[in-house]
Amino acid sequence: QVQLVESGGGLVQPGGSLRLACAVSGSIRSIGVLAWYRQAPGKQREVVATITAVGSRQYDDSVKGRFTISRDNAKNTMHLQMNNLRPEDTGVYFCNAFPRSTFSWGQGTQVTVSS
Repeated sequence: QVQLVESGGGLVQPGGSLRLACAVSGSIRSIGVLAWYRQAPGKQREVVATITAVGSRQYDDSVKGRFTISRDNAKNTMHLQMNNLRPEDTGVYFCNAFPRSTFSWGQGTQVTVSS
């Protein structure tokens, strides 16, 4: 069974950067689309970025130009480079397949943007 482990979160000041990582226990080569999801306090989980198996990327308007999603099919990993972070980026970040979150959710990694 595929397991997802997110890491790289933390507390950062507005304007700062973080790089999130998603380690997948199985092969991601056959997974068509992977995504980073965010769950802000008191809100539903939402998609912030997606990437196809061949590297086509899409972003939510709220993060476009600031976040970059990438994947390494050989290493079964996915990353989210987050620059110019804003307080509204605060939340728990998860990785999973898209559009159906096929796999069991991992613990996520907490990102807090605050001065």
